[in-house]
Amino acid sequence: MNTLVKRSVSLSGHRTSIALEPEFWAVLETMAQVRNLSLARLVGEIDDGRTPDRALASALRVAALRHVSAD
Repeated sequence: MNTLVKRSVSLSGHRTSIALEPEFWAVLETMAQVRNLSLARLVGEIDDGRTPDRALASALRVAALRHVSAD
């Protein structure tokens, strides 16, 4: 079983920690590279687009799944 990897990012001037499985971080890093963004910027864009009822970690997982499904 994979353990969660925790990373800290700054969103709207506030530091927050996000814990995801390493596989999701790998996809998010690829997404950032493809879009020529930093990982922090990509996370910020996903955060900006999520609905208030969806947790950030969930929004990141869904974005990663959508990215791999589009391939």
